[in-house]
Amino acid sequence: MNYNYRYRLRPSDALEDQLAWTVDTCRQVYNHFLHRLNQHDDTSAYSEQKRLPDLKKWWTDLKDVHSKVLQKVVQRLYDNLSTLRGRKENGHHVGTLNWKAPGEYRSFTYSQSGFKLKNTSGRTRLWLSKLGEIPLTFHRDLPDNADIKTVTIKQEPTGKWYAVLGIETPDSPPAKPENPGKCVGIDVGILKYAHDTDGTAVESPDLATERERLEHAQRELSRKEHGSENWEKQRKIVAERHADLKRKRRDFLHKLSNYYATEYDLVAVEDLDAKGLVELPGNSRKRAGAAWGTFLRMLKYKCEREGTHFVAVNPSGTTKECASCGVSTDKPLWVREHSCPACGFEADRDANAAWNILSRGLEDVGVGYSESTPVETALPVDTNSVSAKRVVEAGSPTLKERAASAASE
Repeated sequence: MNYNYRYRLRPSDALEDQLAWTVDTCRQVYNHFLHRLNQHDDTSAYSEQKRLPDLKKWWTDLKDVHSKVLQKVVQRLYDNLSTLRGRKENGHHVGTLNWKAPGEYRSFTYSQSGFKLKNTSGRTRLWLSKLGEIPLTFHRDLPDNADIKTVTIKQEPTGKWYAVLGIETPDSPPAKPENPGKCVGIDVGILKYAHDTDGTAVESPDLATERERLEHAQRELSRKEHGSENWEKQRKIVAERHADLKRKRRDFLHKLSNYYATEYDLVAVEDLDAKGLVELPGNSRKRAGAAWGTFLRMLKYKCEREGTHFVAVNPSGTTKECASCGVSTDKPLWVREHSCPACGFEADRDANAAWNILSRGLEDVGVGYSESTPVETALPVDTNSVSAKRVVEAGSPTLKERAASAASE
Protein backbone atom coordinates (compact mmCIF):
# COMPACT_ATOMS: atom_id res chain seq x y z
CA MET A 1 0.00 0.00 0.00
CA ASN A 2 1.07 3.60 -0.61
CA TYR A 3 1.13 6.33 2.01
CA ASN A 4 2.41 9.89 2.39
CA TYR A 5 4.24 10.93 5.56
CA ARG A 6 4.79 14.64 6.15
CA TYR A 7 7.63 16.04 8.26
CA ARG A 8 8.74 19.56 9.15
CA LEU A 9 12.20 20.48 7.87
CA ARG A 10 14.59 22.60 9.94
CA PRO A 11 17.10 23.94 7.38
CA SER A 12 19.83 26.41 8.23
CA ASP A 13 19.74 29.82 6.57
CA ALA A 14 22.25 28.66 3.95
CA LEU A 15 20.26 25.49 3.21
CA GLU A 16 17.02 27.47 3.08
CA ASP A 17 18.56 29.71 0.40
CA GLN A 18 19.59 26.61 -1.56
CA LEU A 19 16.08 25.15 -1.30
CA ALA A 20 14.54 28.42 -2.47
CA TRP A 21 17.02 28.59 -5.38
CA THR A 22 16.17 25.00 -6.39
CA VAL A 23 12.43 25.75 -6.33
CA ASP A 24 12.90 28.84 -8.50
CA THR A 25 15.15 27.01 -10.95
CA CYS A 26 12.52 24.26 -11.29
CA ARG A 27 9.94 26.96 -11.92
CA GLN A 28 12.03 28.37 -14.77
CA VAL A 29 12.46 24.88 -16.25
CA TYR A 30 8.69 24.39 -16.08
CA ASN A 31 8.14 27.67 -17.94
CA HIS A 32 10.79 26.75 -20.51
CA PHE A 33 9.08 23.49 -21.44
CA LEU A 34 5.66 25.14 -21.31
CA HIS A 35 6.93 27.56 -23.98
CA ARG A 36 8.08 24.61 -26.08
CA LEU A 37 4.72 22.92 -25.57
CA ASN A 38 2.96 26.01 -26.90
CA GLN A 39 5.25 26.12 -29.95
CA HIS A 40 5.21 22.42 -30.90
CA ASP A 41 2.33 19.97 -31.21
CA ASP A 42 4.27 16.69 -31.23
CA THR A 43 5.90 16.82 -27.79
CA SER A 44 5.51 14.36 -24.93
CA ALA A 45 6.87 14.04 -21.41
CA TYR A 46 9.28 11.31 -22.52
CA SER A 47 10.61 13.21 -25.55
CA GLU A 48 11.08 16.41 -23.57
CA GLN A 49 12.88 14.64 -20.72
CA LYS A 50 15.42 13.37 -23.26
CA ARG A 51 16.29 17.00 -24.06
CA LEU A 52 17.47 17.73 -20.51
CA PRO A 53 21.12 16.57 -20.96
CA ASP A 54 21.58 18.91 -23.95
CA LEU A 55 19.82 21.70 -22.07
CA LYS A 56 22.43 21.51 -19.30
CA LYS A 57 25.23 22.30 -21.79
CA TRP A 58 24.15 25.93 -22.12
CA TRP A 59 21.97 26.25 -18.99
CA THR A 60 24.80 25.37 -16.61
CA ASP A 61 22.79 26.10 -13.44
CA LEU A 62 20.84 22.91 -14.07
CA LYS A 63 23.93 20.89 -13.20
CA ASP A 64 23.28 21.84 -9.56
CA VAL A 65 19.83 20.20 -9.63
CA HIS A 66 19.44 16.44 -9.41
CA SER A 67 18.48 14.83 -12.73
CA LYS A 68 15.39 13.09 -11.30
CA VAL A 69 14.12 16.43 -9.98
CA LEU A 70 14.32 17.96 -13.45
CA GLN A 71 12.56 14.95 -14.98
CA LYS A 72 9.72 15.31 -12.47
CA VAL A 73 9.36 18.98 -13.44
CA VAL A 74 8.70 17.97 -17.04
CA GLN A 75 6.36 15.20 -15.89
CA ARG A 76 4.49 17.71 -13.74
CA LEU A 77 3.86 19.91 -16.77
CA TYR A 78 2.38 17.06 -18.80
CA ASP A 79 0.36 15.79 -15.82
CA ASN A 80 -1.20 19.26 -15.58
CA LEU A 81 -1.92 19.15 -19.30
CA SER A 82 -3.57 15.73 -18.97
CA THR A 83 -5.77 17.02 -16.13
CA LEU A 84 -6.76 20.04 -18.21
CA ARG A 85 -7.73 17.87 -21.17
CA GLY A 86 -9.70 15.55 -18.91
CA ARG A 87 -11.76 18.43 -17.55
CA LYS A 88 -12.40 19.66 -21.08
CA GLU A 89 -13.60 16.22 -22.16
CA ASN A 90 -16.00 16.19 -19.20
CA GLY A 91 -17.68 19.35 -20.43
CA HIS A 92 -15.86 21.95 -18.32
CA HIS A 93 -14.81 25.26 -19.84
CA VAL A 94 -11.02 25.39 -19.50
CA GLY A 95 -8.31 27.71 -20.72
CA THR A 96 -4.62 26.99 -21.22
CA LEU A 97 -1.75 26.28 -18.88
CA ASN A 98 -0.29 29.45 -17.40
CA TRP A 99 3.27 30.40 -16.76
CA LYS A 100 4.36 30.10 -13.15
CA ALA A 101 5.35 33.36 -11.52
CA PRO A 102 7.60 33.50 -8.43
CA GLY A 103 5.52 32.36 -5.48
CA GLU A 104 3.22 30.18 -7.61
CA TYR A 105 5.64 27.25 -7.80
CA ARG A 106 6.58 25.99 -4.34
CA SER A 107 7.84 22.41 -4.54
CA PHE A 108 10.14 19.92 -6.24
CA THR A 109 10.26 16.12 -6.12
CA TYR A 110 12.93 13.45 -5.97
CA SER A 111 11.89 10.12 -7.46
CA GLN A 112 13.59 6.73 -6.96
CA SER A 113 17.01 8.14 -6.08
CA GLY A 114 18.87 11.16 -4.75
CA PHE A 115 17.59 10.98 -1.16
CA LYS A 116 18.18 9.06 2.05
CA LEU A 117 17.13 9.21 5.70
CA LYS A 118 20.17 9.30 7.99
CA ASN A 119 20.65 9.17 11.73
CA THR A 120 23.41 11.60 12.60
CA SER A 121 24.37 11.96 16.28
CA GLY A 122 21.01 10.56 17.36
CA ARG A 123 18.99 12.94 15.17
CA THR A 124 17.21 12.02 11.96
CA ARG A 125 18.25 14.00 8.91
CA LEU A 126 17.16 13.94 5.29
CA TRP A 127 20.00 13.78 2.80
CA LEU A 128 19.23 15.22 -0.62
CA SER A 129 21.57 15.04 -3.59
CA LYS A 130 23.04 18.44 -4.57
CA LEU A 131 21.75 19.94 -1.30
CA GLY A 132 23.15 17.95 1.62
CA GLU A 133 21.70 16.91 4.99
CA ILE A 134 18.67 18.75 6.38
CA PRO A 135 17.47 18.24 9.98
CA LEU A 136 13.79 17.41 10.32
CA THR A 137 11.27 16.81 13.08
CA PHE A 138 10.79 13.06 12.84
CA HIS A 139 7.63 12.96 14.95
CA ARG A 140 6.53 9.46 13.88
CA ASP A 141 8.33 6.39 12.60
CA LEU A 142 7.75 4.93 9.17
CA PRO A 143 5.99 1.55 8.92
CA ASP A 144 8.17 -1.54 9.08
CA ASN A 145 9.63 -2.60 5.71
CA ALA A 146 8.51 0.69 4.16
CA ASP A 147 10.26 1.65 0.93
CA ILE A 148 10.56 5.39 0.22
CA LYS A 149 9.68 5.98 -3.43
CA THR A 150 9.50 9.77 -3.63
CA VAL A 151 10.43 12.81 -1.56
CA THR A 152 8.66 16.10 -2.21
CA ILE A 153 10.12 19.26 -0.71
CA LYS A 154 7.57 22.03 -0.31
CA GLN A 155 7.54 25.53 1.11
CA GLU A 156 4.23 26.62 2.59
CA PRO A 157 3.01 30.23 2.25
CA THR A 158 4.05 30.67 5.89
CA GLY A 159 7.67 30.21 4.81
CA LYS A 160 8.07 26.84 6.58
CA TRP A 161 9.58 23.89 4.72
CA TYR A 162 8.18 20.35 4.73
CA ALA A 163 9.20 16.99 3.31
CA VAL A 164 6.50 14.61 2.10
CA LEU A 165 7.78 11.04 1.92
CA GLY A 166 5.87 8.83 -0.50
CA ILE A 167 6.30 5.30 0.83
CA GLU A 168 5.23 1.85 -0.29
CA THR A 169 4.67 -1.08 2.06
CA PRO A 170 4.69 -4.74 0.95
CA ASP A 171 1.56 -5.46 3.00
CA SER A 172 -1.72 -5.82 1.15
CA PRO A 173 -4.84 -4.23 2.65
CA PRO A 174 -6.91 -6.55 4.87
CA ALA A 175 -9.64 -8.52 3.12
CA LYS A 176 -13.09 -6.96 3.40
CA PRO A 177 -15.59 -9.17 5.28
CA GLU A 178 -18.15 -10.95 3.10
CA ASN A 179 -20.84 -10.51 5.75
CA PRO A 180 -20.04 -7.27 7.60
CA GLY A 181 -21.34 -7.34 11.14
CA LYS A 182 -21.03 -3.67 12.11
CA CYS A 183 -22.51 -1.35 9.48
CA VAL A 184 -23.17 2.36 9.68
CA GLY A 185 -24.75 5.01 7.51
CA ILE A 186 -23.53 8.60 7.85
CA ASP A 187 -25.40 11.77 6.91
CA VAL A 188 -23.21 14.88 6.83
CA GLY A 189 -24.53 18.39 7.36
CA ILE A 190 -23.82 21.86 8.71
CA LEU A 191 -25.75 21.97 12.00
CA LYS A 192 -24.49 18.49 12.88
CA TYR A 193 -21.37 17.53 10.97
CA ALA A 194 -22.12 13.81 11.01
CA HIS A 195 -25.23 11.91 12.13
CA ASP A 196 -25.01 8.13 11.97
CA THR A 197 -27.37 5.19 12.30
CA ASP A 198 -26.00 4.35 15.76
CA GLY A 199 -27.58 7.55 17.05
CA THR A 200 -24.37 9.54 17.37
CA ALA A 201 -24.46 13.14 16.17
CA VAL A 202 -21.08 14.89 15.99
CA GLU A 203 -21.16 18.67 16.12
CA SER A 204 -19.27 20.75 13.59
CA PRO A 205 -15.96 22.12 14.90
CA ASP A 206 -16.21 25.67 16.22
CA LEU A 207 -13.64 27.62 14.22
CA ALA A 208 -15.22 31.06 14.76
CA THR A 209 -12.24 32.36 16.73
CA GLU A 210 -9.80 31.24 14.05
CA ARG A 211 -11.91 32.86 11.32
CA GLU A 212 -12.10 36.15 13.24
CA ARG A 213 -8.32 36.19 13.67
CA LEU A 214 -7.89 35.48 9.95
CA GLU A 215 -10.30 38.25 8.92
CA HIS A 216 -8.59 40.72 11.25
CA ALA A 217 -5.19 39.83 9.76
CA GLN A 218 -6.58 40.21 6.24
CA ARG A 219 -7.93 43.68 7.03
CA GLU A 220 -4.53 44.68 8.38
CA LEU A 221 -2.89 43.38 5.20
CA SER A 222 -5.21 45.44 3.00
CA ARG A 223 -3.94 48.60 4.71
CA LYS A 224 -0.28 47.91 3.94
CA GLU A 225 1.53 49.09 0.83
CA HIS A 226 1.72 46.12 -1.49
CA GLY A 227 5.26 44.74 -1.72
CA SER A 228 6.64 46.67 1.26
CA GLU A 229 8.43 45.00 4.18
CA ASN A 230 5.41 45.57 6.43
CA TRP A 231 3.15 44.05 3.77
CA GLU A 232 5.35 40.95 3.52
CA LYS A 233 5.42 40.60 7.31
CA GLN A 234 1.64 40.85 7.49
CA ARG A 235 1.25 38.45 4.54
CA LYS A 236 3.05 35.79 6.56
CA ILE A 237 0.72 36.45 9.49
CA VAL A 238 -2.27 35.93 7.19
CA ALA A 239 -0.70 32.70 5.93
CA GLU A 240 -0.22 31.54 9.54
CA ARG A 241 -3.90 32.22 10.28
CA HIS A 242 -4.92 30.24 7.20
CA ALA A 243 -2.63 27.40 8.31
CA ASP A 244 -4.14 27.37 11.82
CA LEU A 245 -7.66 27.11 10.39
CA LYS A 246 -6.69 24.38 7.95
CA ARG A 247 -4.73 22.39 10.54
CA LYS A 248 -7.56 22.32 13.10
CA ARG A 249 -10.15 21.39 10.48
CA ARG A 250 -8.03 18.57 9.06
CA ASP A 251 -7.20 17.29 12.54
CA PHE A 252 -10.94 16.95 13.23
CA LEU A 253 -11.59 15.26 9.88
CA HIS A 254 -8.67 12.82 10.27
CA LYS A 255 -9.82 11.66 13.70
CA LEU A 256 -13.47 11.39 12.76
CA SER A 257 -12.79 9.46 9.54
CA ASN A 258 -10.32 7.20 11.34
CA TYR A 259 -12.98 6.35 13.95
CA TYR A 260 -15.53 5.21 11.37
CA ALA A 261 -12.94 3.30 9.31
CA THR A 262 -11.66 1.33 12.32
CA GLU A 263 -14.89 0.79 14.26
CA TYR A 264 -17.10 -0.57 11.46
CA ASP A 265 -17.06 -3.27 8.80
CA LEU A 266 -19.12 -1.22 6.32
CA VAL A 267 -19.49 2.54 6.03
CA ALA A 268 -22.13 4.06 3.74
CA VAL A 269 -22.11 7.76 2.83
CA GLU A 270 -23.66 10.03 0.23
CA ASP A 271 -21.80 10.48 -3.05
CA LEU A 272 -21.81 14.27 -2.74
CA ASP A 273 -20.67 16.72 -5.39
CA ALA A 274 -18.94 18.87 -2.79
CA LYS A 275 -17.71 21.45 -5.32
CA GLY A 276 -21.15 21.77 -6.87
CA LEU A 277 -22.76 22.28 -3.47
CA VAL A 278 -20.34 25.10 -2.66
CA GLU A 279 -21.29 26.87 -5.90
CA LEU A 280 -24.99 26.90 -4.95
CA PRO A 281 -26.36 30.23 -3.64
CA GLY A 282 -26.81 30.68 0.09
CA ASN A 283 -24.54 29.45 2.92
CA SER A 284 -21.75 28.68 0.44
CA ARG A 285 -19.15 29.71 3.01
CA LYS A 286 -20.46 27.23 5.56
CA ARG A 287 -20.59 24.46 2.97
CA ALA A 288 -17.01 25.22 1.91
CA GLY A 289 -15.87 25.29 5.54
CA ALA A 290 -17.50 21.91 6.18
CA ALA A 291 -15.00 20.31 3.76
CA TRP A 292 -17.28 17.35 3.04
CA GLY A 293 -15.23 16.35 0.00
CA THR A 294 -12.05 16.17 2.09
CA PHE A 295 -13.81 14.11 4.76
CA LEU A 296 -15.12 11.61 2.21
CA ARG A 297 -11.70 11.25 0.55
CA MET A 298 -10.08 10.63 3.93
CA LEU A 299 -12.77 8.13 4.87
CA LYS A 300 -12.40 6.28 1.58
CA TYR A 301 -8.66 5.67 1.76
CA LYS A 302 -8.77 4.81 5.45
CA CYS A 303 -11.52 2.27 4.85
CA GLU A 304 -9.33 0.76 2.13
CA ARG A 305 -6.41 0.65 4.55
CA GLU A 306 -8.47 -1.03 7.31
CA GLY A 307 -10.32 -3.50 5.07
CA THR A 308 -13.68 -1.78 5.59
CA HIS A 309 -16.37 -1.60 2.93
CA PHE A 310 -16.79 2.02 1.74
CA VAL A 311 -19.98 2.70 -0.20
CA ALA A 312 -20.92 6.07 -1.72
CA VAL A 313 -24.63 6.05 -2.61
CA ASN A 314 -26.87 8.29 -4.70
CA PRO A 315 -27.81 11.20 -2.40
CA SER A 316 -31.08 11.99 -4.18
CA GLY A 317 -34.07 11.82 -1.84
CA THR A 318 -32.31 10.46 1.25
CA THR A 319 -33.88 13.19 3.38
CA LYS A 320 -37.36 12.96 1.85
CA GLU A 321 -37.78 9.18 1.90
CA CYS A 322 -39.12 7.44 4.98
CA ALA A 323 -36.60 4.90 6.30
CA SER A 324 -39.46 2.65 7.40
CA CYS A 325 -41.84 2.55 4.43
CA GLY A 326 -40.06 4.44 1.61
CA VAL A 327 -42.74 7.10 1.05
CA SER A 328 -41.27 10.50 0.05
CA THR A 329 -42.34 13.61 1.93
CA ASP A 330 -41.19 17.13 1.08
CA LYS A 331 -39.95 19.15 4.04
CA PRO A 332 -38.15 22.50 4.19
CA LEU A 333 -34.68 22.73 5.68
CA TRP A 334 -35.90 24.28 8.92
CA VAL A 335 -37.99 21.18 9.73
CA ARG A 336 -35.60 19.03 11.73
CA GLU A 337 -37.94 16.10 12.45
CA HIS A 338 -39.11 13.41 10.05
CA SER A 339 -42.76 12.41 10.45
CA CYS A 340 -44.15 10.02 7.84
CA PRO A 341 -47.83 10.63 6.96
CA ALA A 342 -48.09 7.10 5.54
CA CYS A 343 -46.79 4.88 8.36
CA GLY A 344 -46.38 7.30 11.25
CA PHE A 345 -42.63 6.71 11.58
CA GLU A 346 -40.97 9.60 13.44
CA ALA A 347 -37.27 10.28 13.84
CA ASP A 348 -34.71 13.03 13.66
CA ARG A 349 -34.41 14.32 10.10
CA ASP A 350 -30.70 13.48 9.84
CA ALA A 351 -31.16 10.08 11.51
CA ASN A 352 -33.80 9.16 8.93
CA ALA A 353 -31.42 10.20 6.13
CA ALA A 354 -28.62 8.12 7.67
CA TRP A 355 -30.84 5.00 7.71
CA ASN A 356 -31.71 5.55 4.04
CA ILE A 357 -28.02 5.93 3.20
CA LEU A 358 -27.19 2.67 4.97
CA SER A 359 -30.08 0.88 3.23
CA ARG A 360 -28.85 1.99 -0.19
CA GLY A 361 -25.27 1.10 0.72
CA LEU A 362 -26.22 -2.44 1.62
CA GLU A 363 -28.15 -2.79 -1.65
CA ASP A 364 -25.23 -1.45 -3.71
CA VAL A 365 -22.70 -3.80 -2.14
CA GLY A 366 -25.07 -6.77 -2.12
CA VAL A 367 -23.74 -8.22 1.11
CA GLY A 368 -25.47 -9.81 4.05
CA TYR A 369 -26.26 -7.82 7.17
CA SER A 370 -25.93 -9.61 10.50
CA GLU A 371 -27.42 -6.93 12.76
CA SER A 372 -30.73 -7.94 14.35
CA THR A 373 -32.50 -4.71 13.32
CA PRO A 374 -32.61 -4.30 9.53
CA VAL A 375 -33.00 -0.88 8.00
CA GLU A 376 -36.49 -1.69 6.78
CA THR A 377 -37.71 -1.92 10.38
CA ALA A 378 -35.66 0.95 11.74
CA LEU A 379 -36.98 2.43 14.93
CA PRO A 380 -36.35 5.90 16.36
CA VAL A 381 -33.12 6.01 18.34
CA ASP A 382 -31.95 8.39 21.04
CA THR A 383 -29.36 10.78 19.68
CA ASN A 384 -26.16 11.24 21.64
CA SER A 385 -24.68 14.60 20.70
CA VAL A 386 -20.89 14.59 20.72
CA SER A 387 -18.99 17.87 20.83
CA ALA A 388 -16.44 18.40 18.09
CA LYS A 389 -13.95 19.40 20.79
CA ARG A 390 -13.97 15.83 22.07
CA VAL A 391 -13.10 14.58 18.60
CA VAL A 392 -10.31 17.12 18.11
CA GLU A 393 -8.79 16.57 21.53
CA ALA A 394 -5.61 14.53 21.17
CA GLY A 395 -5.69 11.17 22.89
CA SER A 396 -9.46 11.23 23.34
CA PRO A 397 -11.34 7.92 23.60
CA THR A 398 -13.53 6.53 20.84
CA LEU A 399 -16.79 8.16 19.90
CA LYS A 400 -18.82 5.35 21.41
CA GLU A 401 -17.18 5.83 24.78
CA ARG A 402 -17.77 9.58 24.57
CA ALA A 403 -21.38 9.04 23.52
CA ALA A 404 -21.94 6.62 26.40
CA SER A 405 -20.53 9.08 28.92
CA ALA A 406 -22.63 11.90 27.44
CA ALA A 407 -25.76 9.79 27.71
CA SER A 408 -25.08 8.99 31.38
CA GLU A 409 -24.62 12.64 32.35
